[in-house]
Amino acid sequence: MTVIEVEVIGVEPPCPRCKKTMENTMNAASRLYEKTGAIANINKLDISSREVAERYGVIMTPAVAVNGVVRIMGKVPDVSIIERILRKEVEAD
Repeated sequence: MTVIEVEVIGVEPPCPRCKKTMENTMNAASRLYEKTGAIANINKLDISSREVAERYGVIMTPAVAVNGVVRIMGKVPDVSIIERILRKEVEAD
């Protein structure tokens, strides 16, 4: 079974764009599980955290990191875009 680590990086409390990104990420993870059985562990990270800023170098929110690599930054991604990114991780595993 494949497990993918996903971090949604945004402000705290979440702005509408960050909330929508988290919602879309959760929907994409649900679709991925239904189609492949892969599990996506989703965590919300605060951009104002020094540790997050140093680790990812994100300067615009929202952002989505998959397995430690920032894949989306500065825009609200569509569910299908996130799902495609997650599927590539499953295929690479």
